[in-house]
Amino acid sequence: MNAKQVAEAVPNVDTQVRQVGNALENIYGDLLELGDLDGMPEVQRKPRLISRALTAQAVRMVTGFSPAEAAATVIDGHADQGIDAIAVVDGPHPHVYLVQGKWSPEGRAAADRKAVLELFAGLRLIDDEDFVPFNPRGRQLAEYAKSVMDRGPVPVTQVVVLMRPDEPGEGFRQALVTGEQPFNRYGDRLDHRIILAQEVWASVRNDLAPEPVRLSATLFPWFGISTPYESYQGVVMAEEIAGWAKSGSDLFNLNIRNPLGRTSINNALIETLTQEPAHFWYFNNGITVLCDAVEKGQQSMLAPQHRPLTLTLHNASVVNGAQTVRSVAEAMAAGVIAAEAQIGVRIIVTGKREDFARKTTQATNRQNSVGPRDFIALDPLQAVILEEMRAELDLEYSVRRSELDPPADTGCSVVEAACALACAHRDSQYAARMATTLDVLWERGSQGIYDVLFRPRPGVYLLWNAVQVLRAVRRSLHQLRPRYEGRGAALVEHGTYLIAHLVFRRLDTEAINEPDPTLEWAADAVARVPALVKELLPAVAAAIDGLDVKRPRIQAVCADTVRSRKVVDRVLQILSAPGGAGVPDTYRRVPAQRKPRRPNAVHVLVDQAVLKEGVPLSLTTAYPTEAEALKDWLAQDEKRARASWTNHRTKPILWAADGKQYSPSGLITRMWELAEWEQRPVANQGTARWVTETGETLADLAWRVLGELEELDEDEPAQVARD
Repeated sequence: MNAKQVAEAVPNVDTQVRQVGNALENIYGDLLELGDLDGMPEVQRKPRLISRALTAQAVRMVTGFSPAEAAATVIDGHADQGIDAIAVVDGPHPHVYLVQGKWSPEGRAAADRKAVLELFAGLRLIDDEDFVPFNPRGRQLAEYAKSVMDRGPVPVTQVVVLMRPDEPGEGFRQALVTGEQPFNRYGDRLDHRIILAQEVWASVRNDLAPEPVRLSATLFPWFGISTPYESYQGVVMAEEIAGWAKSGSDLFNLNIRNPLGRTSINNALIETLTQEPAHFWYFNNGITVLCDAVEKGQQSMLAPQHRPLTLTLHNASVVNGAQTVRSVAEAMAAGVIAAEAQIGVRIIVTGKREDFARKTTQATNRQNSVGPRDFIALDPLQAVILEEMRAELDLEYSVRRSELDPPADTGCSVVEAACALACAHRDSQYAARMATTLDVLWERGSQGIYDVLFRPRPGVYLLWNAVQVLRAVRRSLHQLRPRYEGRGAALVEHGTYLIAHLVFRRLDTEAINEPDPTLEWAADAVARVPALVKELLPAVAAAIDGLDVKRPRIQAVCADTVRSRKVVDRVLQILSAPGGAGVPDTYRRVPAQRKPRRPNAVHVLVDQAVLKEGVPLSLTTAYPTEAEALKDWLAQDEKRARASWTNHRTKPILWAADGKQYSPSGLITRMWELAEWEQRPVANQGTARWVTETGETLADLAWRVLGELEELDEDEPAQVARD
């Protein structure tokens, strides 16, 4: 990162304290001894718990202990003698650490000289072998520490961890230096270390980060390039490539997307691997891997290129060829014949040069079907948001296009976040510009939307609260849809973002970005949304009708930045006027005596070429009983909830789990059977259970397309698509 990006990634002390507190409670809540806090009011118990967890984290920082090992060193409580933890590093390089932790939920921990004197008093007790004054755990650890100290000149460090941003005053430091002098009279054995809030925050964030991936690669034949970047190119056998896939999604951290699962292209790869493995090298573009560093194992000093080269790659990431890696792994799982395949591999050692790594990722993916949306995954700002979502709210945030969106209650995707932020923006043009296509969200530059939404970086409370409101608007519109026909139905279909923008304008958003761990703002806002949407629909319809005597098309107005602004202004005027909420609901549906036969949703999507070949789909379970019945079965293999679209009129769903094509309803029925759901229904609406990247089901998409066609004669009732 450059200096600006680094500064942007480091939050203020209030945010640091909040994130550290949340993380420490999650990590150490079940590991610490808290029996003495039983029965204590939560308002008193929680700060004591986090203070002990802070002490344990400081132990981890100086010793490298695991969380459980660090928690076992904490003696804070009655009779701790001024020492909150005693950590002993044994072995060939022994070291004793005495830790004192000072937590403050406001980030203003006091640097107390009295506490320093207590710390030295505790050390004197240990040095004098006077262990009786300590509590039981303290007595045991003090004896252990003394036994190690007596082996020779073993260093002892007093660690003071202060949850505050600034260095303590000179008086505090001088008290430490003065107190150390008697212990160092016969040699420098005692020193100190002060740990402040930002260092603790950085250590917690580091704990949340995924472990770097380490790969081994045996290349033969091969050649190497030494400058300007060390790199190697050669052939690797399929069996070794299949082993790489065991690293999971972390293997593709620098890629613009994860493996897409079973697609028509990947099926062709697997077919070659399992039927003509000797031809695979000729048919495949190979794999590009970036790594921070590499260790070489050459089998010959005089002629190394005549023998295989073994490389160990540190912090490795596949930036091109993710589909190849996954396909090789699947083919190897299906049979050993794929082991004969040879794969071209290029390895580039970037030495942690992030700018070069991003440029390489972009360049190596230009031959694939990728767009601006894919390259957003390389923006360091998105990585910061991902980390902030985890640290602040314990939520997931998916950025890469092929990642499955997190379940609604566990997080959101960058697409959903961008849509919500665009709707929440004070200027309605952004809601209008994405009404036709979401591709505009990723445009950069002075006229683009992406930088408006994400720079400066939005706070995670703003982002998550906005997502909650947009979801509530979608739910409300979905529930209201059957009540409308003609132009009213068209507004429900095409006006989602315009309505959502107006909902934000009608809400009190002053505190939408304020830290709110209990998410009270979101709960209150979501509760208000249904009434607001019900109020807005007739007002928006009336405002659009009033733009022109010819009644402009609903879809065209919702996607027009100028006319949508006029609508927003007019609606806000209508609703702010006395009696404004009483706008006639002109387009409410009058129940028909006989409904026309509904078109087939799949036929609509195929005939109108709505979806591109290979578009990813994910499963959404329609009812709680269905979700509960499938939960365990789906958890056994993440591919069971993934599929892709193929333009076939009867079997358009290519299931990632087996690579076969199904009708939407046929696949759902098959999944129910495989999950052994005994109380499964006789029939299902499969198109309502497969969701695209935009969050719309196949049924929703077909419905929307029909609405667009029917707007040519908007006085006719909209029809409902079925599977």
